[in-house]
Amino acid sequence: MIEHPGFQVEPWCLRETGLDLGVLAQSESVFALANGHLGWRGNLDEGEPHALPGCYLNGVHESRPLPYAEAGYGYPEAGDTVINVTNGKLLRLLVDDEPFDIRYGDLRAHERLLDFRAGTLSRTAEWTSPAGRTVRVRSTRIVSLTQRAVAAIRYEVEALDGPARVVVQSELVTNEEMPAADADPRAAAALKAPLRSEQHEQDGARVVLAHRTANSRLLVAAGMDHRIEEPAGLSTTTECRPDLGRVTATTLLRPGERLVLTKYVAYGWSGARSLPGVLAQVEAALVAAVGTGWEGLLAEQRAYLDDFWDRADVEVTGDDEIQQAVRFALFHLLQAGARGEGRAIAAKGLTGPGYDGHAFWDTEMFVLPVLDYAVPQAARQSLQWRREILPLAEERATVLGLHGAVFPWRTIGGRECSAYWPAGTAAFHLGGDIAAAVIRYCDVTGDREFARGAGLDLLAATARMWRSLGCFDQRGRFRIDGVTGPDEYSAVADNNVYTNLLARQNLLAAADGATGHPDRAAELGIEGAEADDWRAAADAMTIPYDEALGIHPQSERFTDHEIFDFAAFTAKRYPLLLHVPYFDLYRKQVVKQADLVLAMHLFPDDFTPEQKARNFAYYERLTVRDSSLSACTQAVMAAETGHLDLAYDYLGEAALMDLDDLEHNTRDGLHMASLAGSWIALVAGFGGLRQNGPTPCFTPRLPAGLTGLAFTLSLGERRLHVEVGHEAATYTLRAGESMEFRHNGEAYVLSPDAPRTLPVEARPSLRSPGQPAGRAPARRTPDP
Repeated sequence: MIEHPGFQVEPWCLRETGLDLGVLAQSESVFALANGHLGWRGNLDEGEPHALPGCYLNGVHESRPLPYAEAGYGYPEAGDTVINVTNGKLLRLLVDDEPFDIRYGDLRAHERLLDFRAGTLSRTAEWTSPAGRTVRVRSTRIVSLTQRAVAAIRYEVEALDGPARVVVQSELVTNEEMPAADADPRAAAALKAPLRSEQHEQDGARVVLAHRTANSRLLVAAGMDHRIEEPAGLSTTTECRPDLGRVTATTLLRPGERLVLTKYVAYGWSGARSLPGVLAQVEAALVAAVGTGWEGLLAEQRAYLDDFWDRADVEVTGDDEIQQAVRFALFHLLQAGARGEGRAIAAKGLTGPGYDGHAFWDTEMFVLPVLDYAVPQAARQSLQWRREILPLAEERATVLGLHGAVFPWRTIGGRECSAYWPAGTAAFHLGGDIAAAVIRYCDVTGDREFARGAGLDLLAATARMWRSLGCFDQRGRFRIDGVTGPDEYSAVADNNVYTNLLARQNLLAAADGATGHPDRAAELGIEGAEADDWRAAADAMTIPYDEALGIHPQSERFTDHEIFDFAAFTAKRYPLLLHVPYFDLYRKQVVKQADLVLAMHLFPDDFTPEQKARNFAYYERLTVRDSSLSACTQAVMAAETGHLDLAYDYLGEAALMDLDDLEHNTRDGLHMASLAGSWIALVAGFGGLRQNGPTPCFTPRLPAGLTGLAFTLSLGERRLHVEVGHEAATYTLRAGESMEFRHNGEAYVLSPDAPRTLPVEARPSLRSPGQPAGRAPARRTPDP
């Protein structure tokens, strides 16, 4: 998108100065607005043309059958898919009976702007109809971060070159026709018109539609109300049908006159409450929105974002594209989780239907590390959702013959929706990912209430899973066999290092939590012998190491496998999963995404500097990055091992994944984990942030392509600001009491009135160890 001539590089917005239908689908994703509860794709106000309409409510889904050629015990029978709920964005315009459609007439100017500080999507267009009448259209759209059920649009039409009969049709539309997305006819049938009308009503310019999903039986209601600034001769009508509500405003505009319509939209849904209860929720939200008014909503949004940017901004000097990209990323991460109370953060957020709207381990290991420091309440709520679905995870463990909890690899409502068990059910590391997220959140925020409550519930349930999944072998080592780590090209392996390190951390944290909170331990049925057994398993955990090569195999015997023939593949034959059978990938040394390298990032004290350097070089030559999750982790470890220019290249890949549509699927929604990866690559990579415990540690280093980096971290009541240059780093405590931090391994105490400036170690950038043929990242620094 940035490379497209219609898109500009600016520090606080994403601006499109011309409309290109060839990138319409991608622009609908990048211009999406959301608040964690409600999401609107960036479709044109008039609804057409569109690539993929999208209005989403977090958690609203329809059930559909999962296809299997051969059935097997424990296979999930049904899956959940996010659905397009009632569209409240539509504002159709007719000028002298000609529909405003940019494919016809003459579009003289068109600009859209996503403002990261205002939290709005604005649009200006000048259009001459086929009949020769010219109008200017301005619109501003908002999905409220303060009133979670509410969105609103201000829509203005101005006549420019003569009198124009203008008709604006404001609509609520349910069961819009959607592009075919699934070849399975059973799934297509389940998802076609998934909403069944329950009630529809109107009162003046207010319309409310209520529906229920056919299979998942969820109630969904949407309502709209309007305020119209009345030019002379304005007339309005309202109509309401089961799947359509429409308010029509008509007037004759003279040159310079404007019709200004403000549309307020509210949504509600529930799987438990009654129809009257959900309707009352929507009515109340509409009354509150109208009472706040348009200017009030804008003021609330700006105040919310002013506070967010004050505690979460990342400033980059020396690379304007990266500066824009990281703020774009932070804005969309906020939109994905800010008001998602009690619901998941999906892999695509609420920007599109990619991955069926499912949440994966991406959330815990990539998105939450950012939210922990930027929007901790959103991180807490995401983990609270894991606690809410714990009973379903315990049921899944029972089906699999295990104790504790087995969380779903991909899900919306808490049940397993993966039909491919080697990459789904066998990826038990998800339990450790959740536990790691609990530990990290508590370390960063100091939230003791969560630690002894929902946090300990999750740690204990996942610890029990590890203890029943693994076993002690004849030599007394604790093994975890037959699992899939982050690298999905190496499935069902024994003793995956990443998985085992997570399990060890999980077991120890659960044992410590039980000891520290004996009352809660009693509630959970944890006796002293069980906690001791967890510690024994952790102490005996198998961590494979290849003495001959001097590296860690990512799983046992991985380095004995044949190395994949990378030379036989051109760049066009990636991703490999579309060109190579999985059985061949599983038996070769080829890595889809960072696995052992991710373990080194998360568990820095378990590897020596020499091991990190050797491991990174070895796996860099095997990793093809067929996943958007990989580049940020490779950036972090490239920076730590001295490959600063390579780290900078990987930063660019992570940061521009959607803005440049690098994987050619931005049309389906944004990659939340890769967006988070831009922050991770900057703050953990070049800021050198590591935190395993209450004390943040920094080993800052900058590549030649950047002249400066600054970021702010929220640490409970404290707010730490860090500025990094090539020669020195300055630490400033902007809020809270004195704290300890580490710089280059040395401990320091930072007081509110005494910033500390400390030297940055000068380190030349080492040459890249090389990547598989055709898989080197795009260079951001020219070769010398």
